Amino acid sequence: MSLFHGWSATTSIFYRQARKLARDPDPTVRRDLAGRHDVAPEILFYLADDPEPAVRRAIAANRTAPAHADRVLAGDADADVRSALAEKIARLAPGLSADARNKVGRLAYDTLEALARDQTTRVRRIVSEALKGVAQAPPDVIRRLARDVEDAVALPILQFSPLLTDGDLLEIIASNPASARLCAISKRDGVNELVADAIAGGSDTAAIEALLANPTAQIREQMLDQLIDRAESVESWHAPLVYRPRLPARAAAKVARFVADNLLRALQERSDLTPKAIDEVRRAVARRLQRKGRHPSGAGATSPEDALNMARELQRAGRLDEPMISEAVRTGDREFAIAALAVCAGLSVDIIRKVVGERDAKGMVAVAWKAGFSAKLAETLQLRLAQVSSNDILAADGANFPLATSALEFQIDFLKNAG
Repeated sequence: MSLFHGWSATTSIFYRQARKLARDPDPTVRRDLAGRHDVAPEILFYLADDPEPAVRRAIAANRTAPAHADRVLAGDADADVRSALAEKIARLAPGLSADARNKVGRLAYDTLEALARDQTTRVRRIVSEALKGVAQAPPDVIRRLARDVEDAVALPILQFSPLLTDGDLLEIIASNPASARLCAISKRDGVNELVADAIAGGSDTAAIEALLANPTAQIREQMLDQLIDRAESVESWHAPLVYRPRLPARAAAKVARFVADNLLRALQERSDLTPKAIDEVRRAVARRLQRKGRHPSGAGATSPEDALNMARELQRAGRLDEPMISEAVRTGDREFAIAALAVCAGLSVDIIRKVVGERDAKGMVAVAWKAGFSAKLAETLQLRLAQVSSNDILAADGANFPLATSALEFQIDFLKNAG
């Protein structure tokens, strides 16, 4: 015989019998009553204060429980009760607001807000997971969850909630959050340029990798160029760059100079590149193949004499450029890099070799300037060719050289006289 003496689960029970069952000494009886949907609200409210957690959990999960019962249960000592309540209340979240015009709506909102501040991570995580994609969730609750101390709570909101504004995201990024949180923001659908700039301008390589891999992220071409300039030594960015949608021609050519052969093939096989981009990639590939064909035994295999002859020949052909020297430095072809710098700067190989051997930061910067190359390459030459300590490197000021023109000219004169 069933608890309700033959009545079906959908049959309303008499109020007097419900009151009697609510006081039954058997907690199983009270729990079954608490789970029914045809019980008077005041009976369910009474059961919300039952000493047996299983009964209170049944009330917490009961969608017909009155709002004031839910508000009481939001402060329940049992985390399982609050978790069951969180699962139910989060489903009611659309439309809830702090300025609800009726008492029931206000109570439901207060319950949700209390659960979003719950001391137990599991309760807050349930709310977060339920609300992460809800466009009508209470914005202030969403902002609280996005700043939660636990990643398990904050990450779903940071990645998926449509209610976080650009201002919210920029404020969170400016607070120097953990990498996982930046990564979650980087993965959001339709990251706009302001947010992308804030992430890309930082130093979190994992977050930038996630941003580059996000096809909907709006990364300005200038910012993409800056990232590519930094990408050579960050291998995890190479694949996202190669597969980045709408890759500009200049960006595609720069990427082609340093990615591994398998990614280079993938870049060449892209069907969405513009004719200009395809031509730029082909030229970059041709330079790489030409370099490899000249010294097939590998990086650094060029003899000093061959390196100088090669540099002179390439200069006459108009093909001795900054990317080629950067590639030589990257692959460890020291002799070609020295010869190329000598030819482009109009200095002797011995002078360049002396600058490199003495790890002369000022001299290396002056040589790069005299050769007509960028301040950024001057940094690379100091670090990777002359092996200047990172603490002693003369860093570029954006596109500007770290030394005044008069100081650069003095350095060149000094090198010539000393040579």
